[in-house]
Amino acid sequence: MYYNESTLVFLDGNWVKASEISVSLYSQTLHYGIGVFEGIRSYKTEDGNKIFKAKEHFERLQYSASKMEIDLPYSVEELIEISYELLDKNGLGDAYLRPLVYLGENMSLQTESESHVLIGAWEWGRYLGDKQLDVMTSSFQRPNPKSCFVEAKVTGHYTNSILATNEAKRSGYDEALLLDLNGHVAEGPGANFFFEKDNVLYTAPKGNILQGITRQTIFELAEELGFEVIEKYFTPTEVYDADGAFFTGTAAEVAGIRSLDCKFFKKPWEHTMGYELASAYKNRVQKKEYKNFELV
Repeated sequence: MYYNESTLVFLDGNWVKASEISVSLYSQTLHYGIGVFEGIRSYKTEDGNKIFKAKEHFERLQYSASKMEIDLPYSVEELIEISYELLDKNGLGDAYLRPLVYLGENMSLQTESESHVLIGAWEWGRYLGDKQLDVMTSSFQRPNPKSCFVEAKVTGHYTNSILATNEAKRSGYDEALLLDLNGHVAEGPGANFFFEKDNVLYTAPKGNILQGITRQTIFELAEELGFEVIEKYFTPTEVYDADGAFFTGTAAEVAGIRSLDCKFFKKPWEHTMGYELASAYKNRVQKKEYKNFELV
C-alpha cells in the first residue's frame, strides 16, 4: 500500500528505494517511541501539484524536534524543496507525505544525538472515509500535559491513539473521542473535534490537544464564511444536544460525525456548518483559491 519496488524515499540526504531501507533494531525510536513526524497532503491543482501549508507543517516538525531535543539538520525551505522533488520522482500528485525524524542506537533514557530524516509519500484516501461517523467517548484520556509536550507531534504519543481506536472499533463504532484529565472533550485519536449548536461552532482550547493545521484552516475558513467559532471546555453531555459535529485533520480532512455515544445530532450533515466548511476546504485545496493560505 505504501510503496512498491520502484518507490523512492528521501533518507539522510539520499534518494533510496523504500524496499531497500533497513533500520537498526537498537534504534531509540523503536524501543522508546522518541521521534517526531508530520502528516502532510499534496493536491493536484490548476497550477500543478501544491503541498498544502507545507511551511506550517515543517515549522511544527522543527518545533516538535526542538521540544524533544532531537537534531533536525534541515531548514523549512530545504524540507519543502525535498518534498516537491519526492513527489516528482514518484510521479505523485494527490498524495500523503510522511516526514519522520528517528534516532540512532541507544538504550539509555537520554535523547540520542544521532538522528535520521526520512520523507516518504503515497496515495492515500481520506483516513476516516466518506460516510458519516458514529463515535464513542473513549475510556482512555489524553495524556496529562504535565507528563509530556502534548502540542508536539511525537511518535510515542500515538500509542494513546491506537488504544482509543482499538476500543472504539471493538465496540462497533467508527472512531473514538478522548477526554482530558478533567473530563472535558479534547480530540479524536488523530483529529481535532468541532461541534455546532445554534449556529456557533465550538472546539477545545489549546492545552490538552495537538493544535492541528487543518483545525487552524477551519478557523480561517469560518471567518471568511462569517461563522462564529468559540474555543471552550465542554463535556460529552453538552455535545449530545448538538446540531452537528466533525473531525478535522490532514489525513481525515473534514469528516462529518453522525452520533456520539448513540446520541444522533439534530441536523442532517448536508444542512450543517461543518458540511459547508468541508466543501470550502475541498475547494480551497484543490482549486485556485489560495488567497489566505500559503501553498508553497
